[in-house]
Amino acid sequence: MTNILETRSLNKEFGAVIAAKDLNVKVAKGEIVGVIGSNGAGKTTFINMVTGYLKPTRGEILFNGKSILGHSPRAITRAGMARSFQVAQLFPEMSVIDNLVVALAAAESPRPSFLSPLRSDARIARAEEILTEFGVVNYRNSTVTAVPQGARKLVDIAMALIGNPQMLLLDEPTSGVSMDEKTGLMDTVMNAVRQHGVTVLFVEHDMDVVERYVSRVLAFYSGEIIADGKPSAVLADERVRDLVTGHRPTQKKGNGAS
Repeated sequence: MTNILETRSLNKEFGAVIAAKDLNVKVAKGEIVGVIGSNGAGKTTFINMVTGYLKPTRGEILFNGKSILGHSPRAITRAGMARSFQVAQLFPEMSVIDNLVVALAAAESPRPSFLSPLRSDARIARAEEILTEFGVVNYRNSTVTAVPQGARKLVDIAMALIGNPQMLLLDEPTSGVSMDEKTGLMDTVMNAVRQHGVTVLFVEHDMDVVERYVSRVLAFYSGEIIADGKPSAVLADERVRDLVTGHRPTQKKGNGAS
């Protein structure tokens, strides 16, 4: 399979602290990869380096076979790699649909003119289609601050997909979402990314979510990848159970990955 993302000997040091050490990762097009690890294990450092928010100390990052090392987050997004954050990056006092309209305007041009009206009929219609696809159209006129956390996350992820990226990186998509909402949220997200043919890499602390939705797991500990493989193998790995999951019992679940 063709690799969409590859990192070679990726390192990040903050003075004497090694936040990432020799990270060699290959992600094939179409994969859904989960990233697990305790707080401070290096997961978000890895995501931030790949998406241009953090400059590696050394190493290489290739996207579609081309180096993106040193590129800005905006340039990397334009190249086809989008991300969402643990805390949804939305305009809190604006309505949900206006957040989508702004994102659509930004996606249409690298330098959109905000002197011209943002709320065109075409953008509003497209925003409503996207909100319907993600099951949050009922919140179209609500301000972001009035929207439940799960729906807010869906709006944030929907906005990340507006530019039709080839790859989507999600930082803890179910963080702050109630247990009852997690499955519905992830079903919606995974249905959307499959429909758009997007490769996904996401950080997640809920092992039930990992088992259900990913085809592969990267386990981080102390800035290194200590296991890489199918969820059943990685979650049964003794080091992963000792250092990451805390000897949680293995449960057989339907895997949502295709």
